[in-house]
Amino acid sequence: MKVKKLMAAALVGSMALSLAACGGTEDSTASNTDTSGTQTAESGDGNYTISVILKTTASEYWGYVKAGAEAYAKDNPNVKVSVKGASSETAYEEQLGMIETEINNSSNDGFVIAPLQADMVKGTIAGQTKPIAAVDTDIDAPEVFTFVGTGNEEAGKLGGEAAVAAAKEAGWTDIKAIEICGVQGDSTNEARKAGYMAGIEGAGGDFLEEETQYADATADKAVNCMEAIMQKFPEGIAIICANNDDMAMAAARTGKANPKYANTIYLGFDGIQAACESILKGELTMSVAQQGYDMGYKAVEAVVNKLDGATDIPEFIDSGATVVTPETAQERMDTLKGYLA
Repeated sequence: MKVKKLMAAALVGSMALSLAACGGTEDSTASNTDTSGTQTAESGDGNYTISVILKTTASEYWGYVKAGAEAYAKDNPNVKVSVKGASSETAYEEQLGMIETEINNSSNDGFVIAPLQADMVKGTIAGQTKPIAAVDTDIDAPEVFTFVGTGNEEAGKLGGEAAVAAAKEAGWTDIKAIEICGVQGDSTNEARKAGYMAGIEGAGGDFLEEETQYADATADKAVNCMEAIMQKFPEGIAIICANNDDMAMAAARTGKANPKYANTIYLGFDGIQAACESILKGELTMSVAQQGYDMGYKAVEAVVNKLDGATDIPEFIDSGATVVTPETAQERMDTLKGYLA
């Protein structure tokens, strides 16, 4: 009987030593959980799946953001990136459905989101503990640890100042400006508008805020807006600025047929290939160039760094902006083509 008890005790002791040597599954998991309850990973040893949900994938600009996000995965084989986007920049419910599906997909380790309507997205991501980076447009929510994008107001100001300088060179003395905006109420749209206004008025122009036209970020509606502007201001306007290049190019094509608008400065925003081509053709005058490729790359990188336990990630990562002119359009276009090669 004593022999049996001794053998049993030895067996229990052996099992305990074995479990202690392995560390135990529960202990290992606990060591990778931060104080907020968010699951983290030890630096450099994680294989991650990052879900990227963009405003749309149906435009050239968002193609660069997509390419940048996917390039990060190519450079880092341990990271898998999936990119989705709504069919248009007004497909709010469609994007919300995508975000909800991705948030509830347990195989995703982190998220990059470019919200069509930040307030609506804020409710959808409420309570999410996996890391979320906002890209292009910020989301004012505690679940979002960083925003990667353009300082839109400062970039708009840069473009506004350049447009006034170009208008003066073109011979305009009464420098009035009207903006064709994107989606009314969109935070990115409003920031660019504020920047345009500050830059234009600071450089001696007059930004006619009460004449602002909203075209839902689409070229077709921008044509209608431009026609309305020409009807109300038959003697011409020095500067037509737009929230994106598609709208600016549509306005330029429409205005060029009117002699009073042939000398107008047409300012876009994004700096896409099509805008560069339009500038080189003498249609669009200039564009504020965002670094969409860098945005996509840096946003995924930030999420991976967060998963790896980094604590020094800034709340805003500025991807920068420049103004594309006839002198720099070819160089910019060559760079963009390389991104999509």
